[in-house]
Amino acid sequence: MRTNPLKAKLAAGGSAFGAMVFEFTSAGLPQICANAGAEFVLYDMEHTGLSFETLKTQVALCRGLPLVPMVRVPRGEYFFVARALDVGALGVMVPMVGTAEEAADIVACTRYPPLGRRGAAFGFAHDDYEGGDVAAKIAAIHERTLVIAQIETAEGLANVEAIAATPGVDVLWLGHFDLTNFLGIPGQFRHPDYLAAVKRIVRACEAHGKTAAFLATDDDWAREYKAHGFRLMAYGLDQAMLGNALRRGLDLLRN
Repeated sequence: MRTNPLKAKLAAGGSAFGAMVFEFTSAGLPQICANAGAEFVLYDMEHTGLSFETLKTQVALCRGLPLVPMVRVPRGEYFFVARALDVGALGVMVPMVGTAEEAADIVACTRYPPLGRRGAAFGFAHDDYEGGDVAAKIAAIHERTLVIAQIETAEGLANVEAIAATPGVDVLWLGHFDLTNFLGIPGQFRHPDYLAAVKRIVRACEAHGKTAAFLATDDDWAREYKAHGFRLMAYGLDQAMLGNALRRGLDLLRN
């Protein structure tokens, strides 16, 4: 089975950078991301309507590439978390995690009994259709699965230290837009309350040996949030990058 070098790198205190994909799921996308130097590709199901069938194909296209496929599911329910892993994702991100109890339940969805409640099916996409010792497979799957909790609500921020301390949670991902909405300061990314929240999330990660993560949509944010201590970062919105590049080219042609 495939391993997850991303998880090992982060656990050792390293940083990793990749792409978050919203709109473009063509057959060539994983290879293009790998050629660009991405270490991971994170597919979004929360806001895009991405289906499990399409996700399964995209994950399969990552086989043989130095690219870790992960997915943001719509919610932290067993149906979404376990199915995302069954189709082959090596990491799962859950939005709007509010409490340590909720985080622990999400982790349980990613673990087989007695550590959790994930249903067993082997010789399928997630274990590359291979045979082999089941106990060894389970141990390897537990070792490689990356669990990402998004901190993007006032409740999640209030409980961020407890969420970071939850065994099995590897990463806290700052959901910046939603967090400002829930704090009553929509889109105010220079507001003192938001900046204090950013620092609190990073401190919680550092205190509990977890990784702080962020989606940087431009160069300035990439520099700023890396300086804050975020070690897992995606760059850009795929639809925005295409639109901006096309707009510049068309302006060039017209002028």
